[in-house]
Amino acid sequence: MHDLLPLARSTVDRDAVSRPLDDLLPGLLSDPDTRIVLVRHGLVATRDGELALHSPAELPGAGRAAEEVAYLGRDDGGAYVSLTLPDDLGEERDLDGVPVVEDAALVELVSTLTFDHLRDVGDVLGDRDAGLATTAVALAAWHARHPRCPRCGEMTEVIDAGWVRRCTADQSLHYPRSDPAVIMAVTDSEDRILLGHASHWPERRFSTLAGYVEPGESIETAVRREVMEEVGIRIGEVEFTTSQPWPFPASLMLGFRARVAEGAPNEIRVDGVEITEARFFTRAELAVAVGEQHVLLPMRSSIARALIEDWFGGPVSPVRDG
Repeated sequence: MHDLLPLARSTVDRDAVSRPLDDLLPGLLSDPDTRIVLVRHGLVATRDGELALHSPAELPGAGRAAEEVAYLGRDDGGAYVSLTLPDDLGEERDLDGVPVVEDAALVELVSTLTFDHLRDVGDVLGDRDAGLATTAVALAAWHARHPRCPRCGEMTEVIDAGWVRRCTADQSLHYPRSDPAVIMAVTDSEDRILLGHASHWPERRFSTLAGYVEPGESIETAVRREVMEEVGIRIGEVEFTTSQPWPFPASLMLGFRARVAEGAPNEIRVDGVEITEARFFTRAELAVAVGEQHVLLPMRSSIARALIEDWFGGPVSPVRDG
C-alpha cells in the first residue's frame, strides 16, 4: 500500500523548536513571505479547487479577528500560519440592526472564498496543501473542544504559537491529542473482503470496520475485539499497513489487514447497534455492486477507501464516490 495517504502527506518542516518564541507569531504576521490558511466552522478555505493561501497584507486585522492563530511550519518559500475565524464573522449587528464590521477587508475577502470539508478535498490537494490543511483543521478542532483546564475547569490561554494551552489558574500545560483508532480490511479464506454498514450512515454506504483503541489495549487486540463485537467473527492474523490522521475531530487511523482465524466460522452476526448490515464481497461482486450503485464506497480521502482498493488491486470505480 502507498505510504502516503491523502491526509498523511506533507512537505513543510513543522519547525517545533521555534514555537515557544514569544515574538514568533507577531513577526510572521508582519512578514510578507508568510502564507495564511483560513479555517471556519471546521472547514478550510479554498479557491478554484486549491487551498487558499494569503499574505498578511491581504488580511489586515486578521490576527485580531481570529479566535486562534497557529504556526504550521515553513519551507524554502517562507512560513505558514493558520487562522481560525469566528463563526459569526461579519454577522454581528448593533441594536439598530446595522452590521458591526471591525475588519471589513477580512469580511469581504472571506465572502470570495469557498470553505470545504477536508474529507471532500483532501485527496485533490497537493502534498504541501494537504498537510497544511490537515494540521490547521486538527488544531482548530482541538482548540474549539478544549477551552478549559481538564484539571480544575478554569479557562486556558494559548501559548507556543498555538500548540499548547496553559491553565490560567494552576499553570498546567495541555497539548493537542490524537485518539488512536484501528480500521481493518478483513478477509476470509476465499479472499473475500468484509464490509459493513453503520447505523448512522447514508443508505447503501459500506466500508471497512473500525473502532477506537481502549485504555490498556494493544492495537492488534483492538482489531480482534472490534471485529468480534461488531460482526461476531474471530480474527487470526493481523498485519499493520499504514496510518493517516483523521481530524474529525482527533482520530489517528491505524490501518490493518486482518484474516478470519483458520477454522473459525465466518458467519456474520452484526451487533445491530453500530453495524446494522455486513457482507463478504468477492472482487467481481464488489465491482458490480459499485457499478450499479447498490454499494457506495467511502470517499477517496479516507484510509478505508485505500484499504479496500489495496485488496481490490486498484480503483474499484473510476467515478468519485460520496
